[in-house]
Amino acid sequence: MKLSEIKNILPNLENVAFQLENGVFVPEHFHVTEIGITSKNFIDCGGVIRNENAVNFQLWNANDFEHRLKPGKLLHIIQLSEEKLNIQDFEIEVEYQNETIGRYDLEFNGTHFILKNKTTACLAQDACNVPQAKQKIALTELHKNEANSCSPNSGCC
Repeated sequence: MKLSEIKNILPNLENVAFQLENGVFVPEHFHVTEIGITSKNFIDCGGVIRNENAVNFQLWNANDFEHRLKPGKLLHIIQLSEEKLNIQDFEIEVEYQNETIGRYDLEFNGTHFILKNKTTACLAQDACNVPQAKQKIALTELHKNEANSCSPNSGCC
């Protein structure tokens, strides 16, 4: 989700809620402790130099049980960060601590925001000669083409 998307969604919400993909909600008394830009400049295993930018939201679960972040307040924080940090319309990455600090992509399901698990991948698969994943076929699918199959006790196998 890009920053512009969350800015369009927030005015239509009564409450801001985040949920992990496993169904567990971030406690409703969370704080957004940071909004900023993260930049990643790196070289992949194929020798290509890459640059990535993201808008970073950091969620923090405090013992402040009376705290409830309202959509208007979050929108104000976003607008302030755009003004003061010159944040562009990048994809949002959310930091949230479970067992360790995790980084998540962000989606919206119509009622609340979903913290989507991130995955790794080789960015230079052609240079690394990573084999293509083999297509998995159920054995029951092998007999779909009867012209190319044998019947039991026919002696063709």
